Amino acid sequence: MSRIAARFEALKARGRKALIPYITAGDPEPGNTVPLMHEMVAAGADIIELGVPFSDPMADGPVIQQACERALKHRVSLRKVLEMVREFRRDNIETPVVLMGYLNPVEIMGYETLADEAARAGVDGVLTVDLPPEESAELAGALKRHGVDPIFLLAPTSHEARIRGVSEVAAGFVYYVSLKGVTGAATLDVEAVAQKLALIRRQTDLPVGVGFGISDAEAAAKVSRIADAVVVGSALVKRIAAHADDPAAGRREVAQVLAGMRRAMDQATTATPA
Repeated sequence: MSRIAARFEALKARGRKALIPYITAGDPEPGNTVPLMHEMVAAGADIIELGVPFSDPMADGPVIQQACERALKHRVSLRKVLEMVREFRRDNIETPVVLMGYLNPVEIMGYETLADEAARAGVDGVLTVDLPPEESAELAGALKRHGVDPIFLLAPTSHEARIRGVSEVAAGFVYYVSLKGVTGAATLDVEAVAQKLALIRRQTDLPVGVGFGISDAEAAAKVSRIADAVVVGSALVKRIAAHADDPAAGRREVAQVLAGMRRAMDQATTATPA
């Protein structure tokens, strides 16, 4: 069983939902990332989504685009992100880590090399935003051979055939993008999300995480009632950007936001059985 699957099973047994924060590796500078990962775990993060900086993050809005720019000024590459995961693993061997990024750096490294080095570094899942499931067999196969979960996105426009296709190749969990558009674009419609999750769950037994549009504890609580995981990104990256000259202050604020979300989610799921 993968570390991601084990984490979801443990949470389910306790009646809890996963809190998955996203940060861009190397933002605002490389030395900030691993300490921030540890602080997020202490604040209640169950799985960490680590963004690989890319020069053309087409699915992301201005907040994460600018985070990528800040990281790339320090030449943070895919290999450097793997080094960060290795450093994190020196003190934490339990919290799953998912790399989220775009296909170009993966293709440059090579599928088999990435899968091997990711596994050795302690990466548990890889989500390539711009890789459709229909074209994913080679990468997904390499990842699975090395015990790394290939994770895929589903969107409000995803039809049943696409959902089935994703469920056939995905592992770990499925990431449902609750909004049309880029990250940080708008607020979410929880009722519409619930309807879509019902459709997705008819096609897959994997846990379903929901992201995009979750900006505060109230939204996290609402989503935790209907999803298996809450993914939050732009709301955290904004805090990091606001304290780019004082990364320690940014880490403290990110931890405060996550702790508030964790409390709200636990209260919501206690009041409404999973």
